[in-house]
Amino acid sequence: MNKIGNLKNTNVLFLQGPMGFFFKALDSAFRDKGALTYRIGFNAGDRFFSYADNYTPFRKRPEAWESFIEIFLKEKKIDKIFLFGDCRFYQKIARKVAYKNNIEVFVFEEGYIRPHYITMEKFGVNGFSTLSRERGFYESIKLKVLKETEHAHASKTKMILSSALYYGISNIFSYHYPHYVHHRDFSALKELYYGVRGLVRKMIFKFTERQYENLIRNELSQKYFFVPLQTHNDFQILQHSNYRSIEKFIIEVLESYAHHAPHEDYLIFKHHPVDRGRKNYMAFIREQATLLGIEKRVLVFHDVYLPSCLKHAKGTITINSTVGLSSIGHGTATLTLGNAIYNIEGLTNKNTSLKKFWHQHKKPDDELYAKFKQYLLENTQLNGSFYGLIPKELQQEC
Repeated sequence: MNKIGNLKNTNVLFLQGPMGFFFKALDSAFRDKGALTYRIGFNAGDRFFSYADNYTPFRKRPEAWESFIEIFLKEKKIDKIFLFGDCRFYQKIARKVAYKNNIEVFVFEEGYIRPHYITMEKFGVNGFSTLSRERGFYESIKLKVLKETEHAHASKTKMILSSALYYGISNIFSYHYPHYVHHRDFSALKELYYGVRGLVRKMIFKFTERQYENLIRNELSQKYFFVPLQTHNDFQILQHSNYRSIEKFIIEVLESYAHHAPHEDYLIFKHHPVDRGRKNYMAFIREQATLLGIEKRVLVFHDVYLPSCLKHAKGTITINSTVGLSSIGHGTATLTLGNAIYNIEGLTNKNTSLKKFWHQHKKPDDELYAKFKQYLLENTQLNGSFYGLIPKELQQEC
């Protein structure tokens, strides 16, 4: 599923990649292996992180994109497309047109298994993944010793600088691409503000949340249900679930907990670190909990060590976050309320209602998880980082 095959004498198109030089590095590696490469960009940030000799700008209105990409693919005789994420406007249409013309599409995304891995799947990722959701498929796999994982040396500094350059250059030279539509807010000033506010909040939480680590490890161990919140604009939610906001998910969980959960159990919410500077649901959760009369049994925090939260939880409830897969890895009963690649009988409490989960929940099958993880590693994961080690699999197989 993540085997790209021989690239010699093939025509390859790169669309938007992760912010930074990752796709530019792949472009160079693919050329060295005999591929003729092309790059289409939609803003000045895309142009900055691309080679000039094979770059084509798309400056037209969004409604012209489908015909533009269809003509481009045919004229350049493109064999393979590489892109990051498959739910963004331009990527989604390119993917549809490519399939119609029998062109291979390889989609990159953050790793299903973290750290030290990134995801690359043929056809699609997450809810669009072609991974089997059947238990029997994975039970038939024979376990074997996998090669040792290399440290990916992911640089947070490199990621922040890449993001700042991308947003800054795109904003300054936005007049070159007047019709570009970004999948999120595209203001460099707002991103700077969120970044600074996130850093300040992290420093504050380091002191205000010190007591929670010992609390969940000792007094509350196996006495709480854990709810890891996803980012407010996560395509996993917008495209692969029935929720249209994190707030609706929070209300559903709180109401179910208030009416159906054991009174001796606690409910703990944890914010997503990427949303630290953008969203703070603490006041909202406390207000809703107070209205339901459960405020003394509901805790909310931001930066407590995630593995501790998972290991000591009685159960984990998520929409479709990759944290759910980590929860399974820690042997914790897990319930997903959206479309998740790991929502498989024996791993999660598949087909169990939230109302029932509070009282009847099963821990994951350890052997099934080992087989599922092995399959993911061999077929969807690349040992590396977008801001560190370039996966050897890409350089060797291309």
